[in-house]
Amino acid sequence: MTAMKLTSTEDRAEPSPAAPAIVLEAIVKQFAIAATYNMAEVTLAPHILYTRHGDLHVDAITLERDGKPPKEVKVGTFKLSGLGALRVTPRHFSPSKLFDPADARYDDVTLMAVEKG
Repeated sequence: MTAMKLTSTEDRAEPSPAAPAIVLEAIVKQFAIAATYNMAEVTLAPHILYTRHGDLHVDAITLERDGKPPKEVKVGTFKLSGLGALRVTPRHFSPSKLFDPADARYDDVTLMAVEKG
């Protein structure tokens, strides 16, 4: 019989200590962030930082992936611990009409969201 290993919160990858502050700054100032995600360089317009299952997540519009725009504009979910070399860029963005801060999945878990004009 094979023993199963239970995953504890200590086994989960943790975002860098500065990552939440970087995303919060980008949301407040509405500046894009750049990062490495799944071995690709991405530029994201972060719209909300929230928790899910005890982990930090950011929902964002992908502006570029490896220097190219996405085929489809959509709100994607990114686990913060999966974003490496995270930094704020000087690229400004406007909140997308695709983003709904009132979505029920954000109830009681939102840390910061863009303000829609």
